Amino acid sequence: MPATAAGAAWGLVNGLLAVKAGIPDFIVTLGTFGMAFGLAAVITGGSDITTPLELTTKIGNGNALGIPWLLLIAVTAAVVMQVVLTATRFGRYTFAVGSNREAGRRVGVKVDRHRIALYVISGFFAGLGGFLALALYNNTTIGAHGNDNLVAIAAVVIGGTSLFGGTGSVLGTIAGVLVPVVLQNGFVIVGVPTFWQPVAIGAVLIVAVFIDGRRRTAAR
Repeated sequence: MPATAAGAAWGLVNGLLAVKAGIPDFIVTLGTFGMAFGLAAVITGGSDITTPLELTTKIGNGNALGIPWLLLIAVTAAVVMQVVLTATRFGRYTFAVGSNREAGRRVGVKVDRHRIALYVISGFFAGLGGFLALALYNNTTIGAHGNDNLVAIAAVVIGGTSLFGGTGSVLGTIAGVLVPVVLQNGFVIVGVPTFWQPVAIGAVLIVAVFIDGRRRTAAR
């Protein structure tokens, strides 16, 4: 589908810039994140575009045997990637490259090619996530997703994935997603203004990274 193809293409751009051009990963992804948001506004003319109702009724709110399609797609993607990471050579190489790139090269891993592949896969699933959000909300409201990147990073770190590399799991990330969601919903229930939500999520992210850093230091 176009969304996943566009996501994979952005992932390829990120991978080439980070791996071949040697630009720091954070700067590359931050830069292309801004470019993607800007281009989305250019394409839509800064206005929200309503998607076909069929997309929302069949996928966004549709179900198969009583199970929502959104849940089925998300669970399928999670299971596939969990198996890839834990039961395949590609997964073992991923952890090796994340832990120590030079060690990976010395044992024969094509580190550059593998990193680019990971960027492409990440972009593919980002595109899939965008498509599912479009199906759910039935419009292209960009402003409503301004905090999604912060929520995603917080969920991954809280779920046990280290920003320093070499550690993490898909199942842990799924558990980590619950924390930002509970915070957001809890704020709504108790009547806390919505602009406090990113403050709380950012604070949780900082604490999680701090704990991860201390744990890695103790391990060393």
